[in-house]
Amino acid sequence: MSISNFNKYPVIEINTHQCINGWEKISAEIESAVQVIRKPKIIVAVDTYHGVYTDEILKNLKLPVCAVFEAETAMLREENIDALVYQYVTDDPVFGYMCPLNLKDFFAENKVSALQREISEIEAGLILVAGAGASLMVPEADILIYADMPRWEIQLRFRKNRISNLGIHNQEEVFSNQYKRALFVDWKVFDRHKKNLMQKWDFVLDTTIEDQPKMVSGTAMKEAFNTAMQRPFRVVPFFDPGPWGGQWLKEVCDLDRSAQNYAWGFDCVPEENSVVFEFEGGNVEIPSVNLVYAHPEALLGEKVYEAFGDEFPIRFDFLDTMEGGNLSLQVHPLHEYIRENFGMGYTQNESYYMLDAMDDATVYLGLKTDIVPENMLRDLEISNESGEDFEAEKYVEKWPAKKHDHFLIPAGTVHCSGANSVVLEISATPFIFTFKLWDWGRMGLDGKPRPISLEHGKNNIQWDRTTDWTRENLVNRFVKIKEGEGWYEEQTGLESGSFIETRRHWFSEKVSHSTNGVVNVINLIEGAEAIVESPTEAFPAFVVHYAETFIVPASVGDFTIRPYGESEGKTCATIKAYIRTEQLLTLNLK
Repeated sequence: MSISNFNKYPVIEINTHQCINGWEKISAEIESAVQVIRKPKIIVAVDTYHGVYTDEILKNLKLPVCAVFEAETAMLREENIDALVYQYVTDDPVFGYMCPLNLKDFFAENKVSALQREISEIEAGLILVAGAGASLMVPEADILIYADMPRWEIQLRFRKNRISNLGIHNQEEVFSNQYKRALFVDWKVFDRHKKNLMQKWDFVLDTTIEDQPKMVSGTAMKEAFNTAMQRPFRVVPFFDPGPWGGQWLKEVCDLDRSAQNYAWGFDCVPEENSVVFEFEGGNVEIPSVNLVYAHPEALLGEKVYEAFGDEFPIRFDFLDTMEGGNLSLQVHPLHEYIRENFGMGYTQNESYYMLDAMDDATVYLGLKTDIVPENMLRDLEISNESGEDFEAEKYVEKWPAKKHDHFLIPAGTVHCSGANSVVLEISATPFIFTFKLWDWGRMGLDGKPRPISLEHGKNNIQWDRTTDWTRENLVNRFVKIKEGEGWYEEQTGLESGSFIETRRHWFSEKVSHSTNGVVNVINLIEGAEAIVESPTEAFPAFVVHYAETFIVPASVGDFTIRPYGESEGKTCATIKAYIRTEQLLTLNLK
């Protein structure tokens, strides 16, 4: 495509509520709410998610207060927090263990009591309590404001050395360590706390863009959540460079052409992405996972919610190696291994859908027939220790890859995408559990070797997944199952042991779809644009462009997709992923 039509900033329109912009107007709105309360003593709590600049709030929120308290002053000492979370952070350079703690566990009871006593001794006036855990200090607060923050912005603030992990001062720590601690500890803790507050929000504050705050009422945000459950929607994508990154995403997604490369494009990972609501007067950006927390059953469907709880189990992302290099040779953990070692309920069964490919593109997948496992592991150890080349093609099967091929990758299968391709990776969502076996002797973007996880990898490699088995079970398993005038549908995977099903539709006319009570995730893999419509006009028509991923909540039910705009009269294609609910009966996911 010569001109990109990829929408990098999708919004969900909410036309019935006002967005308040700027600290002056936000302060006035809060003060107006205070004046309605007929009490001599009024407490306003501004509770914050990880990464929010509390000092920005305290500096700019102009209220006629008689006292200000920062919640973080009641936290445990840093050494005590480090000891508290050590078993979840671990000494492993990449992997930790999912933390079960709550935010209150990070506070010292005597400090909390002292702060609460000081507040109780104030007889009259406006009191402001701000920061992470503010609502724990004053559960009787008259007004609760919640300042949220998307994870991508948190990561950018880590990289700028602007923020620390929960309860400590480590803003100068290397990004990878901060990210790991946030993933396994901080965000789990903050999300549990946030879920307990969502029904109590009086206002929601967006400080994602520094010094450009926006605020809406809690009622407005609840209506926004409800609206999203009635229509298809997109989350806000983000993109990141990598040592093997390519040049395709720059052109197709209209990204910074001067950037070194873009390796990843995260177009549907609700735990990491954000969602933007367009209110009257401005847009508000919040973590898209809030939709899962607010309406898990409507979004996921009853059976998926019963199995996964309020977690979004499907992810779509791009891996761009066009004019780049190979991904690391890797393997994902088996189901029981990830449960026992990392506290995760399910693993990363995945697939590579080839969105684009040059003539020489390849995928490494499965093992050569009759290899000796001990020899492969020995050579991997030697190469990783000495820096000598590992002869991957001696042990790993290499398959030619062309546009619209689909390679299935069940956990335990050795694999990686080669150079000169763009993968739409469709997978379950267990975050960072990739065991690198070999990284082609290169450095990361920071000039340091990327961590290798050979010990974990050797415990998970399935040695019987060799050439013939891989060809029969994992390469282009397309089966036409339905067709009609101007369209046909194919089953494409994933592998039978996965709980994710994928279906590809080729169409030049309108195609009828149904969520069948489970969430659908769809990408337009061929064609400039298509339009998603409700046969009963239950939601506004929704236009998607090439390579865009969108979510259809389970509650939507029936919908149609047809070519639109430039694509009218031409053949388009989508790939759809959803949960095989019958497969869930065989897995213990919680």
